[in-house]
Amino acid sequence: MSSFPSGSPRSDDGRLSDAMRRNLNGYLPIDQYGMIGNLRTAALVGMDGSIDFMCWPEFDSPSVFCRLLDKNKGGHFSISPTCDKVTCKQQYLPFSNVLSTKFLAEDGVGVVTDFMHRPRPRSRSHRHMLPWVMRSVEVIRGEMEFQLECFPAFDYARAPHDLEIKVAPPNETPQPELHAADAENSIFQSVFLHWDLAGEGAESHVGSQRAIFTPHPVEHTEGPGVSTNPEDVAAQTAVQQMDLRFVVGCAGVGSCPNVVFKAADHPGGLGQGVVTRFKLSEGQRAVFILRTTPEAATEKMDNQNDVALFYSRHDPALNMKAVEDLLEDTLLYWLNWIRSCSYSGRWLENVERSALILKLMTYEPTGAVVAAVTFSLPEAIGDHGRNWDYRFTWVRDSAFTMYALMRLGLNREARSYMSFVGRLCRAKNPDGGLQIMYTLRGGRDMPELILPHLEGYRGCAPVRIGNGAADHLQLDIYGELMDAVYLYNKFSNPLSYDEWVDVRALVDYVCDNYDQPDMGIWEVRGKKQNFTYSKIQCWVALDRGIRLVEKRDFPCRSLERWRSTRDHIYEEVMERAWNPRLGFFGQSYENIDTLDAAVLAMPLVIFLDGTDPRMIKTMRRIMLPPHKGGLTANNLVFRYNVVETDDGLSGEEGTFSLCTFWLAEALSRASRIDITFLYKAQVIIDEMIMYGNHVGLFSEEID
Repeated sequence: MSSFPSGSPRSDDGRLSDAMRRNLNGYLPIDQYGMIGNLRTAALVGMDGSIDFMCWPEFDSPSVFCRLLDKNKGGHFSISPTCDKVTCKQQYLPFSNVLSTKFLAEDGVGVVTDFMHRPRPRSRSHRHMLPWVMRSVEVIRGEMEFQLECFPAFDYARAPHDLEIKVAPPNETPQPELHAADAENSIFQSVFLHWDLAGEGAESHVGSQRAIFTPHPVEHTEGPGVSTNPEDVAAQTAVQQMDLRFVVGCAGVGSCPNVVFKAADHPGGLGQGVVTRFKLSEGQRAVFILRTTPEAATEKMDNQNDVALFYSRHDPALNMKAVEDLLEDTLLYWLNWIRSCSYSGRWLENVERSALILKLMTYEPTGAVVAAVTFSLPEAIGDHGRNWDYRFTWVRDSAFTMYALMRLGLNREARSYMSFVGRLCRAKNPDGGLQIMYTLRGGRDMPELILPHLEGYRGCAPVRIGNGAADHLQLDIYGELMDAVYLYNKFSNPLSYDEWVDVRALVDYVCDNYDQPDMGIWEVRGKKQNFTYSKIQCWVALDRGIRLVEKRDFPCRSLERWRSTRDHIYEEVMERAWNPRLGFFGQSYENIDTLDAAVLAMPLVIFLDGTDPRMIKTMRRIMLPPHKGGLTANNLVFRYNVVETDDGLSGEEGTFSLCTFWLAEALSRASRIDITFLYKAQVIIDEMIMYGNHVGLFSEEID
């Protein structure tokens, strides 16, 4: 939820070196990262082969690697070549969230393949997910020397830890394994990877070393910064013992790489880490596995049968064949999932990549959607304070995500999310409304806490965990949610009676509260206003509720009240939000002289037709540059003018990607009266794709 710096020093060929981090005070540009995950948590992997951000074991758990927010204290897990001149390329393997980082040098070409395991449907070998971070290193041409550094920093770099490197006694050292060819299981090795270890006579060794990181329990005088919801406490305070293991694969019998872990100190660290240098030749590889130790995972289990069951499911024998199976399971999982996508239009590859990333950000146990996997990345470089923790689920963002996935034919997530919504509806606020955001398990409080010991990305303090906006009144969430519910009933699964009772109560709440000033979609921390967008979405909530009654014949004693309130809101917006002097819809009833890009959603939610003269005038005004009274610069759209809007915050911000996409859709809907609008919309989409990073990820803002 941060900006991609448009002036980042990444060259077209992706060339990286230590000088790049020096140029940005020791940090990579934010757009230099890809993401891997397992629907429980995620990690950011830099183009230089470093995992610089990961919360473990869940999205909202304390960080283990956080160099993204403090280059010295944050912790990292890097695997990179030792040669000076190297060109880096990074991509996702086709139809998956398996990330491949390639290093090209004069003497060789190496590849690091990063993934978190997902069990494939109907898998016989690994039916249960293994919560492991897996990093496979191989050389596909020549030879290359790599440097591995694993320096964890537990509990947001607050907890010291001990390191123990265990070495198996000689009589327990695992022996080499010979792999016979397996045509059925080698399909992904031959299509997607360069691995050729399934060949006759290939040899592999399980590493005899195991690095164990044991964090110390720490009592925080400033408070833990966690929810009081019992279901959240376990995840948000999880600081677990972890271990690092490895397997090496040989190019032939007797030709194996030498990997030896060594303990090392790190400036600013709270405990030792592991380093090793190893050289790989063509056909060789080393696979490193980071996980919570089975001992830590089972320490609170009293029943020995449960312990035995855990070990049988989550601690299988480690060998190269098992690693290959886990990768194949993961590739097949993502392939089978994206196959359900029904989209077949232009920009297909970009649409599928966005869908895969949205899926990565769903929390499988509850169906909630995390707004972002990171916390406290700045909206702009400098000490502006616009650094927030987004590792929670916003009703609005989740509704947008479900809307997108359902329109792509990916309906399973919508069913899970509706179950989560039902849970929220059964625990509404005392006034009958919803919060704007919840924890991933439906918890209601997210106490905000500043971590002063972390300097922030490129020195942009403060670093916050938790989010103090949970109690904001933002009435637009009801329209966004009801729009998603309406589409769920239409495209995914008919609403049940119990679900209808829940959403009916929400529409009644809108009838009672639509006329209240709120904080708006942009969560301003200034004065409450009657925001135009909030009123539009109140209209949407009532309209979709009425449509559900009419299409499904659901019982509704308040139907006539809903209709009259809906019509009243419509006329009120047209009268009080319209600025006849300047010719556009204003940001709020109190501030009709200020533009707000959120009103571009009017034709998208069928409040106004895209060709309505008022909509055309508003759109044309927004498309003007800021110095001429508009909100558009270089075909990118700002949310609002920060000088004219009291959002309760200091500093500037970048253009907002969502608003730019809204403008493109509004233009396409207006193209019936001017075909040049359609051309303009296509140009905007093409340029927005250009602003995505090298693996197709988009930031919330672009400066």
